[in-house]
Amino acid sequence: MQNKKLVTLIGIGSAMSLTPFALADHYDDDDEEEIPFAVAEVFFELNNTDGDLGIHALIDGDPWKRLTIENPREKRILNVTAASRLRRQGLTEIFFESAEPPFDELPPRVFFRRFPEGTYDVEGITIDGQELESETEITHAMPAPADPTVNGLGMARVCDDEDPAYDAPTVVLPVTISWPPVAQTHPTLGHPQSSPDITIVNYELVVETEIEGPDGEEFTTVFNVRLPPDVTSVTVPDEFLSQSDEFKYEVLAREESWNQTAVESCFLTAD
Repeated sequence: MQNKKLVTLIGIGSAMSLTPFALADHYDDDDEEEIPFAVAEVFFELNNTDGDLGIHALIDGDPWKRLTIENPREKRILNVTAASRLRRQGLTEIFFESAEPPFDELPPRVFFRRFPEGTYDVEGITIDGQELESETEITHAMPAPADPTVNGLGMARVCDDEDPAYDAPTVVLPVTISWPPVAQTHPTLGHPQSSPDITIVNYELVVETEIEGPDGEEFTTVFNVRLPPDVTSVTVPDEFLSQSDEFKYEVLAREESWNQTAVESCFLTAD
C-alpha cells in the first residue's frame, strides 16, 4: 500500500525537466534577502512489512521556476527546472518519493550511507528572480514499527488470498484498529543505540478496499485519518466497511523530523 500523496508531479512534454543530478547551474544574483519556503521537508519512509526504504520530500512556497536540493556535502541531489509556459506560470508545491528497492537489493546501511545525516539545503528561484532558501535536518532515526490489532486480533502476516499461508483475521462490526504508542527508534536499523527514544508527532491510518463501480470496473476506496500522538485507536466507520468484506490497512508512525515507519496488514469482516 502506498502512502497517500499530497501532491502528484507530472512532467508533460518539455514543460519541466526533473533530473537527479544537475550540471553547473548559477542562480541570478539578487541583493534582496532570501525568501524561506513555507514548507521544506526531506525525510525517509520505511515500509517495515515489505522491507524497503525511500527518500521523500515535500516543498511548498512562492511560485518558482527552479528548485534544487543539496546534501550536507554540498552535492546537488535534485534539480527541477520549469520551462516554456510552465516557467512563466511557476510551480508552488512539489512532493516526490524515490524508488524503494527491497533490502536484498539495497540494504539499509547502504541506503543511509547514500543519504547522510545533516543539513540539506532547499533552494529556488521565483518567477520574478528572487532567491528562495530553507534548510531541513535529516536524521537516520526511524520510528519503531507500530504493532496494531483489529478488534484485539494481531496482524496478519500474509495478505495475498491466493497464498496458502493467507491468515487475515475475521472480525465483526464495529471494527477498531489500535496499537501501543511508539516511543523508541527502530531496533535494527538507523541508529537505535545512539538515541533509543523518539518523539512521535502523529500517526496515520489508511484502510482500503476494492469495490465495483457502476460501469463494472473495480476501483479502490480509501478511509484515511491522521491522528495526534496521544491517539492510538480508531473505530472505522460502519458505512465504509459496509462496502466490502475484505480490507487492507496501514499504520504509519511519524517522528519530529518527518521520518516515518509503516506497517501493513489486512482483515475480513463477517455479519
